[in-house]
Amino acid sequence: MCPTEIRRSLVAAALTLTVACTSSPIGRKPDLTPIQSTADRVAMVTYALPQSLETAPHFPGAGASLWTGDRGSLLGDRRAMQQGDILTVVIEIDDKAEISNSSDRSQSASQTMGVPSLVGLPQKLDSLLPAGATLGSAVGLNSNSSSQGDGSVSRNEKLTLRIAATVTDVLPNGVLAVEGQQEVRVNFELRELTVSGFVRPADITRQNEITYDKIASARISYGGRGQVTDMQQPRYGNQALEKLLPF
Repeated sequence: MCPTEIRRSLVAAALTLTVACTSSPIGRKPDLTPIQSTADRVAMVTYALPQSLETAPHFPGAGASLWTGDRGSLLGDRRAMQQGDILTVVIEIDDKAEISNSSDRSQSASQTMGVPSLVGLPQKLDSLLPAGATLGSAVGLNSNSSSQGDGSVSRNEKLTLRIAATVTDVLPNGVLAVEGQQEVRVNFELRELTVSGFVRPADITRQNEITYDKIASARISYGGRGQVTDMQQPRYGNQALEKLLPF
């Protein structure tokens, strides 16, 4: 292979690597996640085991009564309670934190030590010392120290979202595992919202809604990918240099 062909191959490999590293494709919109691969659809197409014989569809006496407690009846409970059911998660985060600390410390010390008399030795030694020197005040120490510090933290977050989540599993204790995904594409920018966690059936309202603060192990992610996000992020070379350079 001639040097020109080798150079062309290296350039093509570099371009391929650059395109692969970018989060959004070049010249087209970011792709949406296929619904067939999500955990929501898997939970919907997989039938859960009936909790009792009375709720099973093949129970002989299920349709014999005029009054039924089924979820499809007029006064039936339509809240999510089994695998594949859908409920609405309300995310209303309005957190605000302010912390301010101040410290001030000052210390002053003074010490003097002398040997005015010690069996006549200081008087004899004074004659041997230079003029003006005496053991009457042999050692004198002075020290001053001060310290002052200030610190403050101010944080304000507000987020209001609603998303439909699917019950992906019913744990042995009756707690529901929920997971939801939402993608909105506007021009060349894709906004992604995901939520997952564990929900008690008793915390679900009659409107089949639950707030985020009642979801255990809640994992909420709101972000995006596309041309705008790419412009806001530093280049991969800059990120690598920031990790490697010690200064």
